[in-house]
This record gives sequence, structure tokens and C-alpha cells, in this order.
Amino acid sequence: MIEMRNIEKTYDTGKVKVDALKDISIEVKKGEFISLMGPSGSGKTTLMNIMGCLDTPTSGDYFLEHEKVSGFTLDKLASVRNQKIGFVFQNFNLLPYATALENVELPMVFAGVSARQRKKRATELLERVGLKERIEHKPTELSGGEMQRVAIARALVNNPSILLADEPTGNLDSKSGDEIVAFFQELWKEGYTILVITHNPEIAKLTQRTIKLKDGTIVNGS
Repeated sequence: MIEMRNIEKTYDTGKVKVDALKDISIEVKKGEFISLMGPSGSGKTTLMNIMGCLDTPTSGDYFLEHEKVSGFTLDKLASVRNQKIGFVFQNFNLLPYATALENVELPMVFAGVSARQRKKRATELLERVGLKERIEHKPTELSGGEMQRVAIARALVNNPSILLADEPTGNLDSKSGDEIVAFFQELWKEGYTILVITHNPEIAKLTQRTIKLKDGTIVNGS
């Protein structure tokens, strides 16, 4: 599913160079549930951004479903981000002026799905995450846990093969966080490949394996 070979990422500000990732090699098989852990500044988010085709490595090779990502056109990269990868962020990244339904529909707009099909699919997913009665509410009218459920529904809407979650429980109370983690476990059992960044060792224990990063290198896992 994912293969990274000797990935390096250096940020050059002109005055100083920062090595965010150093010689990272990882394999992720289809259907795995993996946690990424490490202190702040260890390179977790940079690594996930490269996995999600939101950023490019300075050197090394990244293969996604056996295709070399460096050979993708801009249109192909956009298509991969829209249809093959679902993203869930700590801060939800919902449009504040749009309803829950409209937020979930958005990736399908870019995928060219008809309005009728968009509404049907988005409604089904919002019902699945327990928000049947909240589909017309805007983010400001929802709790943190409800906003994250909207974000998960949006991530699933184009049937991606991979889910990438960056601290998905970081802004939630413990009860809401536990519910989100339980939902990720359900999705994994259904066959989704899931990678989640977390600082919480209790969440990491629920995944199949943990990759630990420190100062841009892997100190445990592979």
C-alpha cells in the first residue's frame, strides 16, 4: 500500500537548514492500523504530509499502491488526495459557513459527483457517525466531538483506501476521544488502512503497531 525508501526532508529558510526527516524507510500493508508517535518536532506531521501527497520529500522514493509518487502530475496528485486518501485533522478543518451536510459533500463536488448523489452519500455517512439530526447544523453549532465526526464522514465520502489522522482526539474530551477511537477501530475491521498520529499511549496500544520518531528518524518500528 505504502512504501517509503530513504525519505529525507530538509527545509531551507535561506539562513538555516532544518532536517525534518532523515533516512526514513517504511512499509505499510493494506489493512494495517498504525500509530505514529514522538515528541513535538520529531517529524510526525511532515511524514504524514508526504504520505498524503500534501508535501514532497527532498530525496528518497515514495510508492503509493506500487506507483512512484514523484512521477505524478499535479492533476494526478490532486486526484489521489481527493479519492485515495482521507484526511482527519486535530482542528477539524471544516468550513465554518457551511452545514455538516455541505462540508461532507465538498470532496464529491471536486470529484464531479452529481448533486443528488452527493446529498444521498453525505446523509448516509452523517447518519452512520450518529449525526442524523445535525446535518443542517454549522460547525459553530456542534460540539468538538460532533465536528470530528463530520470530519470523519468527509474523509470517508469518496471511499478512500487510506485514512490519515493527525491527532484526531487532541482537541476532544476523553469521552468524545474514546468514541472517535472506537469508530476508527470499526473502520479498520472493515478493511481500511489507517495511520494515526497520537501522543496518547492508550490509543497507540489499540493499533497493530507503533512507529516512533525522534529528531526526524525512526527509533522504533518500521
